[in-house]
Amino acid sequence: MIVNPQLKLGFLVSHSGSSMRAIVAAIRTGDLDAQARLIVGNNADCPAMDFARAEGLACRHISATTEGGAGAADRAIADAMQAAGVELIVLSGYMRPIGPETLARYKGRILNIHPSLLPRHGGKGLYGRRVHETVLAAGDATSGATIHVVDDRYDTGPIVAQHEVALAPSDNASDIERKVVAIEPDLFVRTLKRIAQGELRLPD
Repeated sequence: MIVNPQLKLGFLVSHSGSSMRAIVAAIRTGDLDAQARLIVGNNADCPAMDFARAEGLACRHISATTEGGAGAADRAIADAMQAAGVELIVLSGYMRPIGPETLARYKGRILNIHPSLLPRHGGKGLYGRRVHETVLAAGDATSGATIHVVDDRYDTGPIVAQHEVALAPSDNASDIERKVVAIEPDLFVRTLKRIAQGELRLPD
């Protein structure tokens, strides 16, 4: 098996960054052969940024407000990631569209996790609890999480990995959300491990 060079990761966060925390923990324990090169948050005071600072990780607050517009923020994010030597960007609850500059420089190298089994229940406006409400309304017997490559549309990039969870007839949207949230961090860690070990290749 050909093993890839150590993964050089960057993260985009907005809130708690649960997947980012799990990935950093796996790096710390040696379970994942990677480096957390940079965490960028659009909210300076979110728990994910507090975690990054407490862990001594390089982090920056970059947003349309700090940079004077969405286009400038996009360029600043791409520049910061490249300056940090980031080769693969992980979205961990990032609640802003990825701009064209970052998409171009990191084409095929930005990963997001979506709380449903894409292509079902994806698209603009479908995030967080709204996804689980649509799963409930559809009467699905299963849900889960999907890791996909980010492109210039919502939730349409190539699927990299999925994990399915069974739903009970009595589950409400909160129950579905709890089940899906519980599997997301581990799915991201396992997927990155497969990439690092050469078992999984990202789409060209």
